[in-house]
Amino acid sequence: MTERIPVLKIGDVLLVSIQTDLEDQSVMNLQEDLAARIVETGAHGVVIDITALEIVDSFVGRMLATTAAISRMLDAETVLVGMRPAVAITLVELGLSLGGVRTALSLEKGLALLAGADPVRADRA
Repeated sequence: MTERIPVLKIGDVLLVSIQTDLEDQSVMNLQEDLAARIVETGAHGVVIDITALEIVDSFVGRMLATTAAISRMLDAETVLVGMRPAVAITLVELGLSLGGVRTALSLEKGLALLAGADPVRADRA
């Protein structure tokens, strides 16, 4: 049985923290669960935390872009946080631009982006 990735609510933002390698079924479950939670809660933003991911492949890159597109269709902006340098390099080398996905180095900066605050100042607060 595939474990489901939790989708947590923080105010009007949903937080998805990916802690394990992603398989096809877990990605499909995540996309369905996230879409349902956006509609259910009326969330305006989604933060996907990939701090635990040390490596990515084209599958994970496409999954992140598709998940963000689904969220956008449901009127929720997506911010990807916690990307490691090696992950960023790999995504660029694979030619995956993650269009429509904003990025931030930390969860705090990601939440600040969604709140419309200056993410640099949010780190100093």
